[in-house]
Amino acid sequence: MLFVELRFFLFFAVVLAIYWSLRSNDHRKWFILFASYYFYGSWDWRFAAMLLALSAADWFFALRISQTEARRPRKLYVIASLTMNLSVLAFFKYFHFFTGSAIALAEALKFHLDEPTLKIILPVGVSFFTFQSLSYTIDVYRNEIPAVPSLRDYLMFSSFFPQLVAGPIVRPKYFVPQMDGLRSISLTDVKAMMYLFLLGYIKKVCIADNLSPFVDQVFNHPAAYSAFSSINATWLYTIQIFCDFSGYSDMAIAVAGLLGYKLVLNFDAPYLAVSIQDFWRRWHISLSSWIRDYIYISLGGRMKWRILTYRNLLITMLAGGLWHGAAWTFVAWGGAHGASQVIHQEFKRHFPITERQQPWRNLAGWFLTLNFVCLCWILFRSPNFPVAWLMIRRYLFPFAAQAFSGPQTIPS
Repeated sequence: MLFVELRFFLFFAVVLAIYWSLRSNDHRKWFILFASYYFYGSWDWRFAAMLLALSAADWFFALRISQTEARRPRKLYVIASLTMNLSVLAFFKYFHFFTGSAIALAEALKFHLDEPTLKIILPVGVSFFTFQSLSYTIDVYRNEIPAVPSLRDYLMFSSFFPQLVAGPIVRPKYFVPQMDGLRSISLTDVKAMMYLFLLGYIKKVCIADNLSPFVDQVFNHPAAYSAFSSINATWLYTIQIFCDFSGYSDMAIAVAGLLGYKLVLNFDAPYLAVSIQDFWRRWHISLSSWIRDYIYISLGGRMKWRILTYRNLLITMLAGGLWHGAAWTFVAWGGAHGASQVIHQEFKRHFPITERQQPWRNLAGWFLTLNFVCLCWILFRSPNFPVAWLMIRRYLFPFAAQAFSGPQTIPS
């Protein structure tokens, strides 16, 4: 049940009517919990049962962490939560990626391995709700938040349907306090949320979905198109992915807002960024802040030795790339962004900016950042490295003879 489908509009109209007719906060929370599991179960009820089991386990682990002062048991409970959530994510999303990579490596070493025939259905939103649950148990372990005593309240937090399947990733310290009081909404807020939903709908349906067919054709069969068609497809994909991601986030924020709940801003004009660091402060903010706080900081963050800081940065961005998709092209995309941040920090260290240089450095930084981001989107969108390499060559050298050498065979 996607936000752009008719059945969602019917579902949400019923939810709004019943929700605002209830006068008790307890009744409202029970109703939202029921609606959230109905929403998720509309894809597959087996996954709703899995979400319930994972959430109940994380609630128990966090409660035990908060009730235990001894360091060893606390660590065992948080490790149990990490193992459970990451195992679920690894199995459903990365099983075929890991086995395929192992088979390819074995073949390169002249060994033969049979490919497993196991067919795995990917649960919708598994990357989002596992990260959200992990942030809760880790925050409780770090003593940054108290454990949620009510199982119902935690289940509502972990399954809140406006952001369950596509984010934004909600932090417990931001969302859980909102559940304590009876929510209200003004007419001004209703108008603002309706406008935001319409804006997100236009981005997703009118722009992203209409750009998709041409982009798909070029990236699936680049040899059949010219260099300039490849460049156009790259730029159009740059627009498409922003409108797709930010449009859905806008609709999620609006749907939550119409229920009286606030979600975090997820995109802040990322293509106006003047550096790669600035880009990641503006792009998919809930994810970039998550990997910073729970991967980068956990690895040590900014350390005394720059080489260790850069190591942490690269590992973080590689993990962020893999989170987006189970393919080496996504890992390369994350690695490219990590390497660019290392280069940017070194550049700032050797060539500190002065107030007089600020305007033209910002302009040059915007131009370079936008084009670098476009190049990296080629890695993100391409089905394999040969296609990515051809598209990158065409982007960088559109007038080169090789770019117009006619049809080329691209390995699948």
